[in-house]
Amino acid sequence: MGKHRKLNKGQLRRMRANQQKRLQQVELTQELDDASLGTAEPGVIVSRFGQHAIVAAEGNAEQFRCHIRRSIESLVCGDEVVWRRFSAQAGSQAETGEQGVIEAVQERKSLLSRPDYYDGLKPVAANIDQIFIISSVLPAFSSQIIDRYLVACEDIDITPIIVLNKADLLPEQTTELQAEIEQALQMYEAIGYQVVRVSAKTQGGLDTIQTLLQDRVSIVVGQSGVGKSSLVNALLPEIDADVGAISTNSGLGQHTTTVATRYALPQGGFLIDSPGIREFALWHLDESRVAWCFIDFRPFLGRCKFRDCKHQPQDPGCALQEAAETGELHPLRLYNFHKIIESMASTKPSRAIPRGSKK
Repeated sequence: MGKHRKLNKGQLRRMRANQQKRLQQVELTQELDDASLGTAEPGVIVSRFGQHAIVAAEGNAEQFRCHIRRSIESLVCGDEVVWRRFSAQAGSQAETGEQGVIEAVQERKSLLSRPDYYDGLKPVAANIDQIFIISSVLPAFSSQIIDRYLVACEDIDITPIIVLNKADLLPEQTTELQAEIEQALQMYEAIGYQVVRVSAKTQGGLDTIQTLLQDRVSIVVGQSGVGKSSLVNALLPEIDADVGAISTNSGLGQHTTTVATRYALPQGGFLIDSPGIREFALWHLDESRVAWCFIDFRPFLGRCKFRDCKHQPQDPGCALQEAAETGELHPLRLYNFHKIIESMASTKPSRAIPRGSKK
């Protein structure tokens, strides 16, 4: 490959002049934009669509479609922002439906992210107080999925609340399945997690959910098909969120919510409906962090005979295995922990480095 020729003085001068001209054009455009904008106002992101977002003005009285400045690197539902309205003279913006510009994002109090195989950690919603983990009798109850969400909640220090939806269908299931679900829910209650049994169809248990939602910012998460949108509709019938059926081919839920959306609650507080996902990956965490996020493991961590203990049945002197044998630790939690660790190794992208890694 040949060497690049050095630019002579004339070429350098012309190149710098062109660069300066482009900078001046950018600055002029910025000045024209500023002239068409009002004063800065606080707001909250209701939902985001590409380079646009819906902003709720202070007091949540009005909502506006706004353009997002390119200087903003990350923006999600629930973010507190500084934005400016277009003036009445900004006709070109009015034609596109834009009503303002988002200028800056305030520091987040919390952030829920979802690991994505192609995009890395993908933020879902910000400034959340509590997370409602929605499970259901159908399409399939899974304590492993619940434990994945619990790990995610503990990792970012947000209060989780476990919700069994479609509880009205439980008596119709086999005796074995009823016992499996009830034992799992009792296990979580014994650990210290709050568990609520509800039915969006019969309205059973919704009063408890309404009380828990009051004056808090909450988000509902869970597998597709567990009835998140049906539950949101039961809590806020005026929004009429799309509801999907269970796939007859796979038995899995079909995605109905496509973007996270924030709704004001009549009793005070806000509820965020998030896109459904069939599995919550945790490959962004290292094994020791996952173990710490199992809160019932914490009294036994660091007490194993060997520092590199993997907590398998064949590992001598494992404190977690001994606790499971004596009944101090539920064996199902230890089983789910190992299934999570196994899945992390198989689903982690080759370029990903788990949080907490020294690499």
